[in-house]
This record gives sequence, structure tokens and C-alpha cells, in this order.
Amino acid sequence: MVGLLAAESSNDLIKVVPGLMIWTLIAFGITFFVLKKYAFGPIQKTIDDRRDRIRQAVEEADNARNEARELLEQNRAILAQARSESADILAETRKVADAQLDRAKQEVEAERQRRLEDTRKQIDAETVRAIGQIRSEVADLTVEATQRVVGKVLDNEDQRRLVEEAVQGLDFSALEDRRS
Repeated sequence: MVGLLAAESSNDLIKVVPGLMIWTLIAFGITFFVLKKYAFGPIQKTIDDRRDRIRQAVEEADNARNEARELLEQNRAILAQARSESADILAETRKVADAQLDRAKQEVEAERQRRLEDTRKQIDAETVRAIGQIRSEVADLTVEATQRVVGKVLDNEDQRRLVEEAVQGLDFSALEDRRS
């Protein structure tokens, strides 16, 4: 019997009862009308607003990505230009350094030549002075030797003649050739 009662009650649930069906449709209609009037509009508006915000966020993200890409390209271009300019500056610096080095070498060479010329002049002057001193000493020695040999004092003219003959007999050409 219990099985029979269970079968009957499950049949009641699927039975169509016209009064219940009408009241269910009326309740559904009122609920649908209230939801449509007060809930569906704001819900749809919220969904539309959210869709617009998402679309705007996606567009802003695309714009930001494009702007970042452009900035990256500009940065790369600026970096390449900076490298080029630094290479140019480095090359110019090397040219200037080479020019200064060449100028310094030329100045050192000119100073060396000047000192060499000064040294030559000093040597020539010392050579002339030494030759003059040697001639003077030779003349004095000749006069003294002549006085001792002859036994008399010579006058100035005899001394001059004797000195000139003695000096002409000496060979100073080797010293004078070195001067030239």
C-alpha cells in the first residue's frame, strides 16, 4: 500500500490543474512585469556601462601600447644618434690629439735645432777664441825664444814680422775646417 500511495502522490505533481496553472501564470506575469519595469533596465544599464568601461580600457591599453612602442622607437633612434655623435666626437678628439702631438713634436724638433745651432755657434766662438789665444801664445813664445836665441830685445816692427812669419808657418786649417 505504501508503494501505491507513493505512486499516486507523484502523479499529482505532474497532473495539470487548470486553476493552479492560471495562478502560476498570473504570478509569473506580475513578477515578470515588476522585474522588467524595475530590475531589467538597471541591470541592462549596468551591463552596458560595464561593457563600455571594458571597451574603453582595452582602447586605452592599445593606445598605451602603441605610445610605448613609439617611445621605444624614438629612444632607439636617439640612442643611435648619441652613439654616432659620440663616435664623431671621439674621432675629432683623436684628430685634435694627433695634431697637438705633431705640433709638440715640431716644437721639440725646432727647439732641438735651435739648441744645436746655439751649440755650434758656441763651439765656433770657442774655436776662434782658442785659435786666437794659441796664436797669441805662439807669438809670445816666438818673441821670447827669439830674444833668448838672438840675445837682444826686438822692436815692435821686428816682433810683428817675426810673429807673422811664425804664425803663417803653423797649420790652423784643421781647426778652421772643423768650424765650418
